[in-house]
Amino acid sequence: MNILFTICARAGSKGLKNKNISDFLGKPLCYQTLSVYDAFKREHPEYNCHLVLNTDSLELFNQVRNYGITFDYVERTAELAGDLVAKLDVIRDTFLKVGGKYDLIVDLDLTSPLRTVKDIYGVINVALENDMADGAFSVTDARRSPYFNQVKKDIDGFYRTVIKSEAVTRQQVPKVFDMNASIYVFKPDFLKKKLKHLFDWKMLIYNMRDTAVLDIDDKDDKKLMEGIAHLLCGK
Repeated sequence: MNILFTICARAGSKGLKNKNISDFLGKPLCYQTLSVYDAFKREHPEYNCHLVLNTDSLELFNQVRNYGITFDYVERTAELAGDLVAKLDVIRDTFLKVGGKYDLIVDLDLTSPLRTVKDIYGVINVALENDMADGAFSVTDARRSPYFNQVKKDIDGFYRTVIKSEAVTRQQVPKVFDMNASIYVFKPDFLKKKLKHLFDWKMLIYNMRDTAVLDIDDKDDKKLMEGIAHLLCGK
């Protein structure tokens, strides 16, 4: 089975300045993603893996190159480098420009350094086990529910649950999950379709371990994740 792994990261960031080229545990942040990709290749030789980087950052390109791993490069176009560009469009653009025959496309987000080989394998298996599915993505158990304890301001100025519900306990409402922006798996025939939103597809989920935060958006996230990494990995 041929798998195209994508890393899509643009230059700059508003939440944490230059987060995609920042350090994590004393090394470039991208090394966490590259090392888990490298480990996946070694532990699962049954897959033929191909890595491609999509970026407009020369510094990130050099960081990835200095890691010493084989990869291809797709330069991020200006049209796909804005704040309001969907990442799905970037993954699709990367896949189409690389060409070749792939059975799956797997995107690994740089801002999720605590994912494991088991997580990647898990999302891939979920996508493959259902012939009707277009893909799968990673989630964690949600700490709050829009049916029970997430609220919004209503038109009368008072606050009510996001989704109207008569539930008086959390056990009475549907189980919900948080997307953690870590791993996305797509089947190629459906990635070629120019659908606007991820949920226009038939998607499944893989539930990852919840470690309070799994996605770096700001400096506090980064500090917390480095602390968690020390505890989990002994680093």
